[in-house]
Amino acid sequence: MLDRRTEKLAHCKAVLKRKINYLWPAKVLSHKLEIAFIMRSDEVKKGHSRTPHRSLFRATGLKDDDFDKPFIGVANSFVEIIPGHFFLNKVGQIIKDEIKANGCVPFEFNTIGVDDGIAMGHDGMLFSLPSRELIASSVETVMNAHKLDAMIAIPNCDKIVPGMIMGALRVDVPTIFVSGGPMTKGHTKDGTPIDLATAFEAVGKHEAGNMSDEELKDIECNACPSGGSCSGMFTANSMNTLMEAMGIALPGNGTILALTKEREELYRKAARRVCEIAKDEASREKFKLRNILNENAVRNAFAVDMAMGGSTNTVLHMLAIAQEAGVDFQLKDINKISQRVSHIAKISPSLSTVHMEDINRAGGVNAVMKEMTKRGDEVLIDNLTITGETLFEKIEDAYIKDTKIIHTIDNPYSKVGGLAILYGNLAEEGAVIKTAGITGERVFTGKAVCFDGQPEAIEGIRGGKVKAGDVVVIRYEGPKGGPGMQEMLSPTSLIMGMGLGSSVALITDGRFSGATRGASIGHVSPEAAEGGMIGLLKDGDEIHIDVDNYILSVNLSDEEIAKRKAEFVPVKKPLTSRWLGQYRALVTNASNGAILKTDLF
Repeated sequence: MLDRRTEKLAHCKAVLKRKINYLWPAKVLSHKLEIAFIMRSDEVKKGHSRTPHRSLFRATGLKDDDFDKPFIGVANSFVEIIPGHFFLNKVGQIIKDEIKANGCVPFEFNTIGVDDGIAMGHDGMLFSLPSRELIASSVETVMNAHKLDAMIAIPNCDKIVPGMIMGALRVDVPTIFVSGGPMTKGHTKDGTPIDLATAFEAVGKHEAGNMSDEELKDIECNACPSGGSCSGMFTANSMNTLMEAMGIALPGNGTILALTKEREELYRKAARRVCEIAKDEASREKFKLRNILNENAVRNAFAVDMAMGGSTNTVLHMLAIAQEAGVDFQLKDINKISQRVSHIAKISPSLSTVHMEDINRAGGVNAVMKEMTKRGDEVLIDNLTITGETLFEKIEDAYIKDTKIIHTIDNPYSKVGGLAILYGNLAEEGAVIKTAGITGERVFTGKAVCFDGQPEAIEGIRGGKVKAGDVVVIRYEGPKGGPGMQEMLSPTSLIMGMGLGSSVALITDGRFSGATRGASIGHVSPEAAEGGMIGLLKDGDEIHIDVDNYILSVNLSDEEIAKRKAEFVPVKKPLTSRWLGQYRALVTNASNGAILKTDLF
């Protein structure tokens, strides 16, 4: 009998509390009534003045009980044209159902997305990097306009991952990222593992007469065999693994294959965890995104990037993320981290036989991080993660299951990391190279063959202008010059496909796809459009590259450089896009992460 009375009293109290909270703000009454939650969303759902707001919420299907629950934003990047995203509408439904089952209210919204592979090699790529800013701003806009309490973000490919992270940092509520997952690797008819990089390089082989039409079609039909982010350590999977290192995603986020039962359980775990946090006032404060994605997380991300030989684009994106997180991290700091980190995982395109599913089978990112700590030297820094554990607690029981896939620190591919920042009179503010992808010598001196833009370079490479021993220079493709900083996968793939990969270097103020390999140096800053040395180069200039000593220079006298600077008039490409015109006016160069200026007034 006592239990029934207690239960009835509790029910009456809850009903009374709801009714009073509709009429007066919860904060005013908190000293008089025991209020279950003081939530961010109370600003749009509590008090008599929010009657019209609740009426609008009711139009979407909310009931009385829902106004006492946390409101969770579900930021989905479902886009039908992207292989890594066309199925994310179903992922969103799985996550929303799990959120509802765990006592919270989900509100799904979408961002845009660009498929870099489809946009590659034509002016569609100009819109890829700028899309990062639109995605960040859309997440910030929806979350802050509606005062949602927490967020679960569903990205997968390229600029969408960093864009969502940047937007989430501006909002600073508890946020869990759970990506769509990588696709399986493909196979040719004879069983050879292939992927998107194979398809791009096949074009060069075909044009050089080294591949038949039938072989080319075989690769086309089998390189991308399923939904998911492209199967190698390209930009998407690089960023998806780094989210594990930053502590903002659950273990397996970067490596568990898309469209599998294992991936579906990861979605459900993420949804349960975000609700667990959102329903507890202390947890909502403790797990705010900036408490997790701090300086330690940024440095851990760069360290894991070095150990796994990630895409050069991660440098661009992590610099931008650091800025949003309020972390003082400079491009020059990357080499210091690289010197402390052994490169222990080599994945396509650096090693064509290894893909993300192999890394998952060998122990995943946790196994990589656990092995990294054995080198000591504070390679990784213990830090809070969204799971509730610290990083070291999370990886405590991890181990390498296949040392042929993930090497030990006693048998690394290199005793330094897989990325390097080069400096010199040709890159006074820095340039980036994926050392893990070098196929030739690490010291290279050659004559410049200059092209003012990617289309001109593709035509020149196809036309035989580039010979062994040359340094291909592609300029006016930086953030301002492009504008939009195109990826150079088409020219680098042509060079590899034509058999010049180990005998030709390439430098650009643009950037590279994660699928690029070879002696490819990007992000040269200052860029040509702002008067950088890369814009002053002439055909035949001798360029010197020394990766291990971090040097990128041109062998010209100070007098000759001064003369060229005095005569220099930068090329300014005509624009028909208003958005790209705005982007050109606001964007900074690659050494600053190509972020947009905000201090305009």
